[in-house]
Amino acid sequence: MILVFEEEELGVMTEAEARRRDYRRVFQENLVREGLELELEHKDTSFDGKTWFLKIHLPWKTKTRYAEVMSLKLPIKRFITISVKAWDDEKKEKEKPSLWIKLQKLWEVFFQYNTDLVEEDPSFHAATQGADREEQFIVKDRVTEFASSQRSMIVMQILLRVRYDDASDKVGIRRLLNDNTYLASFPLHEGKFDKESSNGKPLDRRLLYLEWARPAKWMKRQPLGLIRKYFGDKIGLYFCWLGFYTKMLYAPAIVGFICFMYGLMTIDSPDNIPTKEICDRNGPGNITLCPLCDRACKYQKLLDSCKFARLTYLFDNPATVFFAIFMSLWATVFLEMWRRKQKMIQWEWDLQGTEQDEEPRPEFEASVKTFRTNPVTREKEPYLSTKSKSLRYFITGSAIALMLLVVLCAVLGTIIYRLSIVSVIYGSGGYFLKKHAKIVTSVSAAVINLIIIMCLTKFYHRLAIYLTNLENPRTHTEYEDSYTFKIFMFEFLNFYSSLIYIAFFKGRFFDYPGDIVVRKSEFLRVKGDVCDPAGCLSELCIQLAIIMVGKQIFNNFVELFNPFMNNWWRGRSHRSATKDLTRKHTRWEEDYHLQDPGRLALFDEYLEMILQYGFVTLFVAAFPLAPLCALLNNIAEIRLDAYKMVTQARRPLAERAEDIGAWEGILRAITYAAVVSNAFVIAYTSDFIPRMVYKYKYSKSFDLNGYIDASLSEFNTSDYAEGMGGDSEGKPPPETCQYRGYRNGPDQPNPYDLSPQYWHVFAARLAFVVIFEHIVFALVGVMQYVIPDVPSELKTQIQREALLAKEAKYEHGLKRQDSDYDEILHAIRENNNSSRNGAKDVRVSGVRGSWARRLSRISDGLDAHVEVTSRTKKNSVSSTVWEVT
Repeated sequence: MILVFEEEELGVMTEAEARRRDYRRVFQENLVREGLELELEHKDTSFDGKTWFLKIHLPWKTKTRYAEVMSLKLPIKRFITISVKAWDDEKKEKEKPSLWIKLQKLWEVFFQYNTDLVEEDPSFHAATQGADREEQFIVKDRVTEFASSQRSMIVMQILLRVRYDDASDKVGIRRLLNDNTYLASFPLHEGKFDKESSNGKPLDRRLLYLEWARPAKWMKRQPLGLIRKYFGDKIGLYFCWLGFYTKMLYAPAIVGFICFMYGLMTIDSPDNIPTKEICDRNGPGNITLCPLCDRACKYQKLLDSCKFARLTYLFDNPATVFFAIFMSLWATVFLEMWRRKQKMIQWEWDLQGTEQDEEPRPEFEASVKTFRTNPVTREKEPYLSTKSKSLRYFITGSAIALMLLVVLCAVLGTIIYRLSIVSVIYGSGGYFLKKHAKIVTSVSAAVINLIIIMCLTKFYHRLAIYLTNLENPRTHTEYEDSYTFKIFMFEFLNFYSSLIYIAFFKGRFFDYPGDIVVRKSEFLRVKGDVCDPAGCLSELCIQLAIIMVGKQIFNNFVELFNPFMNNWWRGRSHRSATKDLTRKHTRWEEDYHLQDPGRLALFDEYLEMILQYGFVTLFVAAFPLAPLCALLNNIAEIRLDAYKMVTQARRPLAERAEDIGAWEGILRAITYAAVVSNAFVIAYTSDFIPRMVYKYKYSKSFDLNGYIDASLSEFNTSDYAEGMGGDSEGKPPPETCQYRGYRNGPDQPNPYDLSPQYWHVFAARLAFVVIFEHIVFALVGVMQYVIPDVPSELKTQIQREALLAKEAKYEHGLKRQDSDYDEILHAIRENNNSSRNGAKDVRVSGVRGSWARRLSRISDGLDAHVEVTSRTKKNSVSSTVWEVT
């Protein structure tokens, strides 16, 4: 680990500089007391002559000591397991490889990375193959070295808990970074990514670049074992999830493309009678439509909606219902298969129980001044009172509600813009704009909405961090979950609100063209925002495509060029400050020039993918090409994220994670919402149900001939009030015009009231939603039952491991000596009580919180296959390492 700081040289030392120097002195003395080794690079040897670099080394003795306290397991080197079919008495003879198996092997070779450079990842299924039924289980080689990511994690845990002020209870490196006592804290990269090491052997960073981070490797599998080794469990789990999600997108991308091609190939077929009628100049296409606005808008022909009708059919065709059901089932299969995959990964990577007994955040311990006795541990621990929590949640909840209201106002502004721009185009636009007014309005409104979304996102992310810090969650997991839900609630409304409006609300409040209430205020003008006679689905498709694809392009551009430009500017600034341009920069100086990834860098990557998952599932009935766009984006996203982490950013701090956290619950919520959303999109947004009602209820020939005329209602232009009506260009207005809706004509009883056909369509829509949801949820329930969360083979292995662990403890006993932990107990007690001098403290003296409890529980994690050797030497370097026989 590297700590970077500078010292002011203003002639007279300021009070702030004196305080920072004192903090650094105390902090570094306590680091040495904790067992770390420090090496200071004098500023005169740095590139600019004023930057100090403090190199922190982790000795083996301190490393193994704290690894046991943190319950940190060493990496798995190989798997030797019992056969998952050990209960079978018969052994199957080896079968000769078939042609299909040979093709599979060729396929594997094409997608497999170079195993000569990167060792192939061990896997559960590969380990359990074969008929060897020996009573053996997983063997984890306790090698003589930890992974570099694990070493940096141990050091960071010490840095977070070391005191830097003897006169108070101020602890942690993060506070020192916030007040500029230290400028940076980061683990070192291993060598250069574009060059081999001095001995000619490529290091892990170089291997990751060669086999993972280059765009040319887009078709290759990810070396997850090496990613986890270099970046830690949390980042490794993210790339595992992203790779699995991308792989699962192949099926919906293919099916969605087929549905799109079906619409493209049958656009002129007899199945598409409504579109033909709209485009028929001598038939329904000659129907006069009521104007979209007063005075400026003209009376148009139905023929003008021909382009929208043809576009709508590409996505609203007989294959749409099938694709919506398919996507609902696919989302469920994806979640269940990921849960199975996650269980496998937890077992293979030893991640079970990593979040149990989580320690409080250092910021929480330092800021909270109230304490209580934990009823379970009987220890004093800091806590926030219910009153304080309620006040904090009320403040943060009010701020979030205000921001959500701002998003809704932005959506309302976009709607009013769409209504106003139509009047402007028809009133003063040229011939081209007037001819394509609908498309120009939809596209420009979608682009403006996207720009507003991006601007609000940047502001809200900063606000969310401030609000989460105000809440002051107890643990880091609680902190991330709170921040996650705040961001997702905002982003969900920010990105999906315009889509929800178009899909479910646009045109639903419209009565008839002569409605006087609509003209009373700008707000009520929203009632006049109606769909095109061809339907709202085309507009929903345009909005979804622009927001989804535009967001992906913008994010990829930012992810690629932002670190590059940032590093270019930092490098340029550092070069200008370099005194000796002939001197090569050291390894720590080169890493210091790179961009800081930040504590929540991985959060933005998850958020981007979760929002994309929402686009793919929630409104996929309106845009079947969404899975294909997501697939192409994710193939590039994996390599882009890899390139950024390996080459453009400082090495992120390794963290442990048992699963993907709160994102899994959000994925499940989106999946269930997608079933309801797609049902309503088909029933209310598309014309599928109205067409079926007309075909089987009103059509004499049981086809769609005459559907367009039946879906439009008639309005008498003489019923327009003064100041209302369209621009007839000096000519008398037509006697009647037609508009989209099911209402009585002007000559019928109760003119302009809802017609019987409206209620027939309304009942059919509700029936479809209920039937669709029940069928899909029933199939989802069956699939969840058929696909268990934990594979039976893995369950057998876990049960066998637990049994062998009990037998090992019973056979060998627990030969742990309390003296093995005297040094760490003494160091922690001295650190906690150094400023008290015998004074009473509300906290328990000695080891605090879960660290003390872990010292008494280390034997609980004893591996079943490990033979515990007696340790006679108290200060032996290997005293805390389990030996494998």
